[in-house]
Amino acid sequence: MYSFELKKADSVASAAALLAQTNGKALAGGQSLVAAMKLRLAQPGTLVDLSGIRELSGIRRDGDSIVIGAMTRHAEVAASKDVQAAIPSLASLAEGIGDRQVRNMGTIGGSIANNDPASDYPAAVVALNATVNTSKRKIAADDFFKGLYETALAEDEIITSVSFPLAKKSAYVKFPQPASRFALVGVFVAQTSSGVRVAVTGAGPSVFRAKAMEDALARSFTADAAKAVRIDAAGLNNDIHGSAAYRAHLVPVLASRAVTAAG
Repeated sequence: MYSFELKKADSVASAAALLAQTNGKALAGGQSLVAAMKLRLAQPGTLVDLSGIRELSGIRRDGDSIVIGAMTRHAEVAASKDVQAAIPSLASLAEGIGDRQVRNMGTIGGSIANNDPASDYPAAVVALNATVNTSKRKIAADDFFKGLYETALAEDEIITSVSFPLAKKSAYVKFPQPASRFALVGVFVAQTSSGVRVAVTGAGPSVFRAKAMEDALARSFTADAAKAVRIDAAGLNNDIHGSAAYRAHLVPVLASRAVTAAG
């Protein structure tokens, strides 16, 4: 590890100001950023610690939505009675992230801001048509994730919370990479007020919607309908863990299991 300066923020406004002044990086749970720094894949001169900002944590029901603060830990989402009752698929997703240490340190805001291509939360954000609330604006799910480790966030913009609308039915199923528990492929299926949405993580450079799958499930919300869809392997990830063709094959398989799980 190399030397860097750590600054502790006590409010969202002070954190944003520190990021703008120092061109530093926000530190949430640190489960991705610290590991990247150890490998010299990231070398920020300044880290702005968000852990002391109380307004960034917590879970609440707001009408027909569940609002989760950006610094809320994965374990807290998994254990939340409000999340379990309103969006059980989201609680289940959180319970399946990494190992116990990661779940007790990692945060939902840090996860989606990092936008790892195999991360679980982006699939939930997109499939449930969530809204990402920041220090500057509200960003719709379809506009937030831009590409490999890329989001719509500005350098000094901080995620404050994520608002998840309740779905009629939803479920998330992933094929985990055994060592990391990241998704080799993960599929989140949801029947929402605006129709069926299917989000795929792990298969491509960033989370994406499977439109052909959505159309098929809009006609018939059944496992057979999902399994019959063929996914184009072009542009999908191809690495030592699985070929693009293998990932393309997994998408309808996992989608059909998600439909069954959704009920």
